[in-house]
Amino acid sequence: MEQDKKVFQVLNELNISYQLYQHPPVYTVEEWHQYIGGKDGVMCKNLFLRNQKGDRHFLVVADHSTTIDLKILANHLAEKQLSFASEKRLEQYLGLSRGAVSPFGLLNDDNKEVIVVLDASIKRSSNMKLHPNLNTETVTISYNDLEKFIRWRGNKLMDINL
Repeated sequence: MEQDKKVFQVLNELNISYQLYQHPPVYTVEEWHQYIGGKDGVMCKNLFLRNQKGDRHFLVVADHSTTIDLKILANHLAEKQLSFASEKRLEQYLGLSRGAVSPFGLLNDDNKEVIVVLDASIKRSSNMKLHPNLNTETVTISYNDLEKFIRWRGNKLMDINL
């Protein structure tokens, strides 16, 4: 099943309403902003990180304008050091490619190994803009529905101030 179809099927099963936007492929938030920047909701950046040993992986979801200091984040997560995970790890754990990182990649994390870190500041936004595992589409869902999806998936969820 195509990545986005799987996402829409689950959103429908969970009764999560969403708005879908289609656009050319985007690889950066700046490119993405050109196509959907004026639409309702916060544009979320999603960082796929690993700890120093490579035995713990984190998906960080934050407002696109939030500066994330990996040293400070590592302290919050009780890790010595964090770094960006390789594309190989991104494919292995979330089944995604660069430019399409999204919490919906948790659908491919059968062992529920990825820890999701939500920046507490995005709670103030009514809607989140996220890729449905493809970088040619964007869905807008509520923060509460994003949490509902993550909890349904069963991955560990952390809510921190970045």
